[in-house]
Amino acid sequence: MTANGSNDTVTLEIIRASEVTPREVKWLWYPYIPFGKITLLQGDPGDGKSKFMLALSALLTDGKPLPFQEAEEASGPMTVIYQTTEDDADDTVVPRFIASGGNRDNLIFIKENEKHLTFGDDRLQQAIERYNVKLLILDPLSSYIGEDCSMNDANKTRTELNHLIKIGQETGCAIVVVAHMNKNRDTSPLYRTNGSIDIAAAARSILAVARTQNKENLSERYMVQVKSNLAPTGNAIVFEVTDKGVNFHDEIELTADEAFSLFAPKLGRPSEKVDGAVAFLKELLSDGRPQLATECETKLEAAGFKKSTIKKAKKKAGVHSVKEGFLWYWALTMGEKPKEERQAVTADDGLPF
Repeated sequence: MTANGSNDTVTLEIIRASEVTPREVKWLWYPYIPFGKITLLQGDPGDGKSKFMLALSALLTDGKPLPFQEAEEASGPMTVIYQTTEDDADDTVVPRFIASGGNRDNLIFIKENEKHLTFGDDRLQQAIERYNVKLLILDPLSSYIGEDCSMNDANKTRTELNHLIKIGQETGCAIVVVAHMNKNRDTSPLYRTNGSIDIAAAARSILAVARTQNKENLSERYMVQVKSNLAPTGNAIVFEVTDKGVNFHDEIELTADEAFSLFAPKLGRPSEKVDGAVAFLKELLSDGRPQLATECETKLEAAGFKKSTIKKAKKKAGVHSVKEGFLWYWALTMGEKPKEERQAVTADDGLPF
């Protein structure tokens, strides 16, 4: 009999840290959605969570950059599984997906006619592996965690979520679970996940949708990062919910606590930082020759500008991304691309080697 009173015996096995090969976390959308992990997207009913994920799916299936990504950050078209019990595919999901410009061949649904899906259903992993799926969306959490699982039971919810964790580990697929928030508005967004705190604990990233304080546009929302275990917390994404989907408007520096506060700042923030970055960029690219994108970003960051500011400044300054071979360059005009002979220029020219 074991020390805990069980008759089961398990052979002791260990692995030394020296035997583990370190690897970097890969990202579907940095720093919000990692590959191979669970991301939780939560919010109050009717605030646009499902439309938000459907809009992201449309971009991914068509191989387009995700909101506020550079063109060079986009991957090729990806296959997405979108499972939902809250909207029908034929009259709601697919029409919204089409309106968002998605590629219908790359959005798939697992049929649930004979048996309802749960986190532990083998069909999830089978579909991911067979169709090379890069993103699995389960909407909402309460429908897929299992009929016999109380969301307030820590042990049962952790057991069910472990099925999803295993799927992520074995397939590398990004998993987003959409969930409703509880009604406790006086606490941190981290503790507003409906059900056991183990649900929030299992997610490596938690995103939340909140209404903005813009009374002139009641459809305006923030998407904020509540929890980020694998990277620095990301900026808030400002978007608008429409009848057919969402429109992405801006990326701002705003915390989750600020977004959910009654005193959350209104939009239309001062643009002094952006104007400063615009001036810096125009001076950097003033000779008209394309410069390596990574070099430009490094110089801007060294000057104290954040990535979100750099992205806005790049757009405002009229800077274009130009690809040559495997490298991306920035230029103020759509003029000449960098030529092979430029590999021999000196560092004084400010061009990449």
